[in-house]
Amino acid sequence: MARLVSALVLSRLDYCNAVLTGLPACTLAPLQRVLHAAARVVMDLRPRNHVSSALRELHWLPIKQRIEFKLCLLVHKSLIGHSPAYISDLLTSAADVPGRPALRTASRGDFIVPRTNRKFGDRAFCVAAPRVWNRLPADLRQLRSTQTFRRHLKTFLIAASY
Repeated sequence: MARLVSALVLSRLDYCNAVLTGLPACTLAPLQRVLHAAARVVMDLRPRNHVSSALRELHWLPIKQRIEFKLCLLVHKSLIGHSPAYISDLLTSAADVPGRPALRTASRGDFIVPRTNRKFGDRAFCVAAPRVWNRLPADLRQLRSTQTFRRHLKTFLIAASY
């Protein structure tokens, strides 16, 4: 049942979810309710039962963390050269900026977060992705294998959310 729900429901929740970055919680709430309903079906829970423990047992991230997972995965693929050039061009490493190679942000592998004047600008990939990436622990950012990175990132996000 979990595989069926994952194939039919979760794949639709994850499709292009990076564009949902920065949306208010009230906008993401319907998607979170779909995720909760899917967990109730898989775990055979009653409508009044809490779903958090079921989500943790199924290793399903909440919607906000799913979006962060997708953004971090895109940045990781950009770093190792497995993403299109237009995605890599949107990211500026702190080490590549003149005058910054000696700073701590450059040695940690941080990206420059451009300043924006509008809330809508904060949702852009070139702003949201570096912001999420820079919050990751340094040991996680150093991983080069995509499979290992995905596994450790998901573990990190699950621990942070539950």
